[in-house]
Amino acid sequence: MPSADAAFTGSEPASSGDTAWILVCSILVAMMLPGVAFFYGGMLRKQSMTSVMAQTLIATGIMTLSWVILGFSLAFGSTGGIIGNLDFVFMNGLDEGQSDYSVLEFALFQMMFAALTAAIVLGACAERVRFVAIAWFLLFWGLLVYVPMAHWVWSGGFESIGLTVLDFAGGDVVHICAAVTGLALVMFVGNRKDSIRRSRAHSIPLTFLGAMLLWVGWFGFNGGSGLFANGQAVHAIFVSQLAAAAAMIAWAVCQYLVVGRVGVLGLIAGAVSGLVAITPGAGYVATPEAFLIGLVGGILCFWSVRIIRGKFSVDDALDVFGVHGVGGIWGGIAVGLFAESKYTGGTVGLLFGGTDLFVGQLCAIGITIVFCFSVSYVLALLLSKVMPLRIPAEEESIGQDVVEHGEPAYFS
Repeated sequence: MPSADAAFTGSEPASSGDTAWILVCSILVAMMLPGVAFFYGGMLRKQSMTSVMAQTLIATGIMTLSWVILGFSLAFGSTGGIIGNLDFVFMNGLDEGQSDYSVLEFALFQMMFAALTAAIVLGACAERVRFVAIAWFLLFWGLLVYVPMAHWVWSGGFESIGLTVLDFAGGDVVHICAAVTGLALVMFVGNRKDSIRRSRAHSIPLTFLGAMLLWVGWFGFNGGSGLFANGQAVHAIFVSQLAAAAAMIAWAVCQYLVVGRVGVLGLIAGAVSGLVAITPGAGYVATPEAFLIGLVGGILCFWSVRIIRGKFSVDDALDVFGVHGVGGIWGGIAVGLFAESKYTGGTVGLLFGGTDLFVGQLCAIGITIVFCFSVSYVLALLLSKVMPLRIPAEEESIGQDVVEHGEPAYFS
């Protein structure tokens, strides 16, 4: 994703068409937030539906305010180095005296990414972390983890230390970051009760609705990340649909061969894994490579989910690491393999003779995993010294809908 400066304050100002397009894309990404709530909530017990909606809402509010007050300035206030500056605190100067408000629009688009990333985290540690605790965690996490990641990847931080890194729409910043954060929380607070862990999805129709909101919203997520209404946007949306379909079919074939049937939840998970996998390279790879990225992504994520569930004791409730983590890692590696000069403006992947990008992608993925996990785990540890993070065992059985919110989602 180009920076605000590169995209909007260069020699060619944004046109009204570009402005309209990024506003539409911002709305599409915002639509993914209720998508996450329905998608996650439907896969859990009915006693957890309200809590998922409440946590998604508070994540949206916290990330919006922290982004406006401080986050955007630290992420994009300057290029290079470890972090930005304080020039844009409270959007200072971005909504005054501009002819096209294009940098403010960039801040809006990026705000939606920040909120969505926080919402994705919730699926890993669902049904066990207290509402107040997750709210405080996300407040600090947004500034200490998400903001530095956005700066390093999209505002020249990695480039300043000699790494060549391409992440079109958030493989590192959004998906790997959220998945590793969720994994850190799960490892800190522990597993749910076995009976709850074995419970079935209470509403497949809600999960389907959420997944479709995510799928459509992803066209704004990827299609807007070039920041202009042009051929790159068309290409990004086209390959996103292709990769999602390829991964969905790949997951379905794997599921049929392994368990003898294909379920709606499997089809949904497959499509999401393809969308995650193509996200880092949607604007950088050709159509055949996008098909391959989706196909491999569906297979890798299917087996990752099965292995994590079957071989490890970590209770990643909604397979966030298996889908977003593994899919994001594969997508980042794939950019290092398949990026073409005609899409990137000169940088090429390993299969086209370039090594810098491939090495840079591997380094960026490694840094993302280590940084996001370690800071998130330490943050959870520090918070646990001043407040309980996990709900008590008896309340876990009753469900957070009633215990914490007094609002059961259903009355029958």
